[in-house]
Amino acid sequence: MTDYTVELNNLIKYFGRRLIFDDINFSFSSRNIYGISGPNGSGKSTLVKIIADLISPTRGKVTHRYNEKIIEPENLHNYLGFVSPYLFLYDEFTAEENLSYSASIRGIKFNRERSDYLLSQLNLFDRRLDLVREFSSGMKQRLKFIFALLHEPQLIILDEPTSNLDNPGKDIVYKIIMEESKKNLVVIASNEDSDLRLCNEVIELEKFKKQTNR
Repeated sequence: MTDYTVELNNLIKYFGRRLIFDDINFSFSSRNIYGISGPNGSGKSTLVKIIADLISPTRGKVTHRYNEKIIEPENLHNYLGFVSPYLFLYDEFTAEENLSYSASIRGIKFNRERSDYLLSQLNLFDRRLDLVREFSSGMKQRLKFIFALLHEPQLIILDEPTSNLDNPGKDIVYKIIMEESKKNLVVIASNEDSDLRLCNEVIELEKFKKQTNR
């Protein structure tokens, strides 16, 4: 059994003079689902981008460990799967071409068996050879889950994972999330109650708005 942990130590983030959050200390560990909640503009996307090393905190530190070994930032992409509204898809490619291209960017061999399995799980297998420009917003959102899971990551970060999904679509991704959480670490940033009900523990960002001296 493998273990993945993320530690947030004294995280502070400002944009200019505006405080986003202050002094977050938290530990995440495998086989759990954690939520990050707050109203729009509270800093949910900012925090998950910091965890994913896409942006830097103003102060503080994020430490990733896999089986107790520290993961260097330049290697984090090998362990991380990310779903977000701002993830880019190539409309002029088919779904399968998008997935194959993403594997090549990661420098790994395209695993067709894994791809077919995920396409089937997310009800997209019959559309795998269709251009993504023909997909509905909900289909594109489900395809983003396949992007995130194709390389079997140990850390799965989901920013607004059910945006553009109808109830059947939500049921599909909730099933995937629960299955992944049996062995991996899942972090969900959302203000949707149905998303947060999946979580074992939730960080409420409104509790981290105290102004500090810079």
